[in-house]
Amino acid sequence: MASLSRVIHPAGAVGRAARRTGALALSSARDTQLHNGHLDGRRRLRAITMDVTGTIVQFSGRIEDHYGAAARWCGVELTPTEVSSIPASFNQAYQETNLEHPCFGNSRMLAKEWWRICVLRCLELSGARMTKVQEEMVFQRVYSIFGSHATYQAFPDAGPFLKWAHRSGIIAGVISNADERYGDSILPMLGLSDSLCFMVFSKEVGSEKPSPAIFEEAIRAAEPWLTKEARWGADAAPLVPSEVLHIGDNFEKDYLGARNKGFQACLLDRFKNGEGDEWRAKGAPVFDDLIDVVEFFAREGFVGPKSDFRALE
Repeated sequence: MASLSRVIHPAGAVGRAARRTGALALSSARDTQLHNGHLDGRRRLRAITMDVTGTIVQFSGRIEDHYGAAARWCGVELTPTEVSSIPASFNQAYQETNLEHPCFGNSRMLAKEWWRICVLRCLELSGARMTKVQEEMVFQRVYSIFGSHATYQAFPDAGPFLKWAHRSGIIAGVISNADERYGDSILPMLGLSDSLCFMVFSKEVGSEKPSPAIFEEAIRAAEPWLTKEARWGADAAPLVPSEVLHIGDNFEKDYLGARNKGFQACLLDRFKNGEGDEWRAKGAPVFDDLIDVVEFFAREGFVGPKSDFRALE
């Protein structure tokens, strides 16, 4: 990946782009698409919200390998066919559990109990045969693995981006269709929580993206932090949706959900699996990574508390 230690400001955009390994500078045609995609003319930016998985955090390894290893550790042998069926089984189990207990059970159950139902249903669908004692052993193993470095890692640009936002006086937070474990352990474990001012999770709100309710909660969560910035101060005006940029990786949940609430919005095409071209065709601004986002801010004159948006290091 290209070095992150470079200066970002309008006057240096051309030289910086020429120096950057990988040539991630945006073309004129892409600039036009970005404006058509509603990163519109209201340039004041006071807050940024981000999706988590696929945006600032990536999943490590394959779910079937993690589940299979957990089962073997506990003395439960799965056949190759059973192991290979785990991804499809997980998707079905997740949908079933979410249908019965929306938003990870919201206030009606602990997230860990929700995941116990989902994980054991996944293994049942895959053909695993376990005693009650083995079920609990395997679940505890899976649950532990999915709170560790074995399954999650931060994208290399995530930490520098969050630090850049903090230095620039922009309030940064996350909006995720997830439970609070992300905020309690995973994001701190990955070193991403120190520069985040707020975290909004569907379990706590009781609604998921693209519902307006979860974006409304983000506005409420971000607003008290504005008084900490010298430019906005104790008498800061209320935060309005057009002053918030949401960054995600799902057209319906992140882009349309945010735009329908009046947020600015863009998407990251990190995995280059063809979805980015579809999103662009539908009018969404699409970037390669978070460095791309900062370069766009610099060239297009977005204004924040420290308005020149200088450094991403």
